[in-house]
Amino acid sequence: MSSIPLSLGSFLPLSRMAETERSAHEAYRTAKPFPHVVLDDFFDAALLDQVLAEFPNPGEIRWQRFDNEKEVKLASASESSFGPITRLLLYHLNSITFLEFLGRVTGIANLISDPCFDGGGLHQIQRGGKLAIHADFNKHPRFGLDRRLNALLYLNKDWRAEYGGALELWNREMTRPEAKILPIFNRFVVFGTTDFTYHGHPDPLQCPAGMTRKSLALYYFSNGRAAEEVSNEEHSTIFHNRPGEEHRPTFKQRMRSVARDFLPPIVARQLQKYL
Repeated sequence: MSSIPLSLGSFLPLSRMAETERSAHEAYRTAKPFPHVVLDDFFDAALLDQVLAEFPNPGEIRWQRFDNEKEVKLASASESSFGPITRLLLYHLNSITFLEFLGRVTGIANLISDPCFDGGGLHQIQRGGKLAIHADFNKHPRFGLDRRLNALLYLNKDWRAEYGGALELWNREMTRPEAKILPIFNRFVVFGTTDFTYHGHPDPLQCPAGMTRKSLALYYFSNGRAAEEVSNEEHSTIFHNRPGEEHRPTFKQRMRSVARDFLPPIVARQLQKYL
């Protein structure tokens, strides 16, 4: 399967975690527009090379496909789609060792990982793809737990600023992004999630054809949270327009929607290959 030793320290950077948790906590606590921290070269590069090597291409597995005026992306939370090294890494990122590290960095006690990877797992964006600015769903769909943290591990070598795809963190008033984070290889981003932590990469990717924006996504939860962090009852993803922005579906997106609504599923799936 791999030459990587199957030990805790092979998948988690234990010494780096111990060395950085205090400075990472201060960076997280003081970050604007909301708590977040960016950790570069955090994991073993050889490990992530293997994760990248087994990352499935857009046509290789049955991806969950999002294609509408607000989001154009691929995702898979199915463990059967994870390569063996990817699976072991994700299991370690859900471990108590890593949960306690995240708790010390963020100050959030008793974090709970998600064995279902709901909404997480593998994310991939092709040229022209995007994700409009949004606040995430605030409850776990199966367990009813409160969503507290997003963790994103980027796997993109030779990524240039002109390709776009930076993670934008917008202020609460939705007037401007106060942080833009390029999705470069071995960059690990952790940020708090509330009803007011607006983020996304809203402009279509301009990377070369055949190149994609790849990441692993994990979400962490707690049983209860501060009342001031929520504005509504349980909700799904809430999208927000940037100043002067109006989301309109493309002609192909409208045709796909019509096909899904009015044609038998097997016919709609075949037709969407050509739209």
